[in-house]
Amino acid sequence: MGEKREEKMYTGSDTEGGITSGYQMNDGVKLKVPYSFSGSIFDEEEEKAVLSAMKQDSLTMGPQVQLFQEEFAKVHNVPHAFATTNCTTAMHVAAQVFDLREGDEVIVTPNTFIATTLVLLKEKVKPVYADIDPRTFNIDPSKIEEKVTPRTKAIYVVHYGGQICDMDPIMEIAKKHSLFVMEDCAHTVGAEYKGKKAGSIGDIGCFSFHSLKNITTLGEGGMITTNRDDFVDAIGKMRCMSIGQWPEEQKTFKFGDYTLTKEAVTDYWIPSHFDVISTKGHFGNNYRMNEPQAACGRAQLKKVDMLIQKRRENSRYLSEGLKGVKGLTVPYEDENCFHVYHLYTLCVEEEKLGAGRDEFMRILYKEEGIQGILHYQPNYHFTALKELGYGDQHCPNAEKFFYKRELNLPMHPRLTKKELNMIIEGVKKAADKVRK
Repeated sequence: MGEKREEKMYTGSDTEGGITSGYQMNDGVKLKVPYSFSGSIFDEEEEKAVLSAMKQDSLTMGPQVQLFQEEFAKVHNVPHAFATTNCTTAMHVAAQVFDLREGDEVIVTPNTFIATTLVLLKEKVKPVYADIDPRTFNIDPSKIEEKVTPRTKAIYVVHYGGQICDMDPIMEIAKKHSLFVMEDCAHTVGAEYKGKKAGSIGDIGCFSFHSLKNITTLGEGGMITTNRDDFVDAIGKMRCMSIGQWPEEQKTFKFGDYTLTKEAVTDYWIPSHFDVISTKGHFGNNYRMNEPQAACGRAQLKKVDMLIQKRRENSRYLSEGLKGVKGLTVPYEDENCFHVYHLYTLCVEEEKLGAGRDEFMRILYKEEGIQGILHYQPNYHFTALKELGYGDQHCPNAEKFFYKRELNLPMHPRLTKKELNMIIEGVKKAADKVRK
């Protein structure tokens, strides 16, 4: 395991997940440094933890999940954490806990995986897109307030690539207009903003443990964090099928012809194992994490500082090696942030390079063997959003970023110095070739 782990990637031709399961194209290109779909490092600790959990009596929502939640909450300096099946379901829970309903509006970045938008559409809520800062690629606080209307109920921010948004002005806008704030922290386990951890600033934080992320729970998984005690009951119910306890103060339970008195309720099976209780008309789903996943997450959490440090060292090595290449911009680090580099985003400035991003990326891939990928197409350009009436021009910075500027170079903690040097050399050669 560890450095010896086999690097094999798959495509839509042999998996159901398609491009969400791997980036190998099987197109005959010989790659020097592929874009790995494995974002972390596994060793014997994960193996032992998972095998041990498999021998437990309970395989779901048991002691490993409870401990993982407690340990994750401690790392991120929040009182409450709830493990889920993935970040998408975590964000769906947030939408229900915020009591978002049909006709409500939520301000959101267009530069995000479709999941951030999808959880709003599921509740028939209207996503309203605010443009991004061209340096950080995060939602621009100065673009948010102009989008607020009487129907606005929340702001959904996404901490892109491992760097937290400029949260102080966002929280000020939220307070001024009485809006909820959800932090999409899919990229930012362990990241900080002015000393505050990701997921500890807004009303709810939602994390991802997908296989690409900085830590993983066997390929899928998520976590909800919150400082709000008043959300604890609702989050618990939305995550687990609206299940609750029968009221202890109730003296008599009557179900048809079956009546139970308080004296009988001392038996654990009476009146039944659980009640089902709606939360302001919202009903939960089964978004529970299993025990082997949580055990793996606990092992990953113990090495999270090491994993982050490796990503930071790798990213800064690339930036130093690529600094000064005409027409290319290395990632910007906000001095207020502790960047955890889930992504290493290189930007092509067409006017300075003398060629477009796609042409550069094509040479980098086909001739230099370095595989880059793109994140994220403005969500309102997807067919489903166009069918809802979204037009083409909404956020010019986000559109220029995706279609003309950005590509993500391979980034994970297992990259060797040799591979980093090959990336640097490949990028420089591609830049020279594309100029000619």
